[in-house]
Amino acid sequence: MTATENITTEQGPSSRRRRRTGAGSRAGGSAPWVLIAPFLALFILTFILPIIVAIGSSFTRVTRSGLFGEEGVTTQFAWFQNYAQALADGNFIASIGRMLLFGVVQVPVMIVLCTILALLLESASARWPGFFRAAYFLPYGIPGVIATILWSFLYVPGLSPVIDVAAAVGLQLDFLGPSTVLWSIANIVTWTYTGYNMMIIIAQLKSIPTELYEAAKVDGASSWRVARSIQLPLIRPALVLTTVFSIIGTLQLFAEPQVLQTVAPAIDSQYTPNLSAYTTAFAYNDYNVAAAQSVLIALVAFLLSFLFLRFTNRRSS
Repeated sequence: MTATENITTEQGPSSRRRRRTGAGSRAGGSAPWVLIAPFLALFILTFILPIIVAIGSSFTRVTRSGLFGEEGVTTQFAWFQNYAQALADGNFIASIGRMLLFGVVQVPVMIVLCTILALLLESASARWPGFFRAAYFLPYGIPGVIATILWSFLYVPGLSPVIDVAAAVGLQLDFLGPSTVLWSIANIVTWTYTGYNMMIIIAQLKSIPTELYEAAKVDGASSWRVARSIQLPLIRPALVLTTVFSIIGTLQLFAEPQVLQTVAPAIDSQYTPNLSAYTTAFAYNDYNVAAAQSVLIALVAFLLSFLFLRFTNRRSS
């Protein structure tokens, strides 16, 4: 055997091992992509693609020739005409302003309420915390339409026992009037989502090390001092998260006003931004302007969330 053949024979097994290792590495590197491929496909199909289509539709305009479009349909690039038409709609702009007022009042009230409930349920003296956590979270499991129907029995005159009892003592309550219906909707939203936000805060509270509580107990700190000096600063990420979710949810309000619209004359077809986009698309058949309205709603939600995060980060620094 020559020297060259000897070297080739000695290098053969190691070369095969390297080839097998390389093939195994490539297979191991592609395995995660194979596992997440169904999720990515579903995510692109149900989230990314509709956003792209909506943005594209907001920059196009469809022209139908003839009385019923029988002479043809033409699609052309419209630049910012749909956005200009959406911003020129006073009812749409008023709906955004109405939801901003709604958020300024409802979001802080809900965040304070869910924080207090979380602190009480996680206190050392809490009785049956598991039962009350489930009870407070239960409204979130009720669909918004069903929750609004349930609350409407307390809002509609002639059906509401609350209105009947108030009338018996000389009080005239109108939960569905022009000046009160917005806060009746806020009550439904607060009742539905307080328990959900409370659970997020409780999860953050459970991550606080027990050593901090033990040190505070040794120092003789009261429950109020523990909450103010230990718990509230450490649950700040959860408070920021729930507030951002609530800001986004405020501009997405749809089911509650749509259901109450049948019993509350003060709620028109463009009472909220989402309801306005829905009406523009399915009542006026102007899908392109509705797409522009949807993009504007998303931009306003992004801007408000961004400003809130900038404000909280600046305060923390």
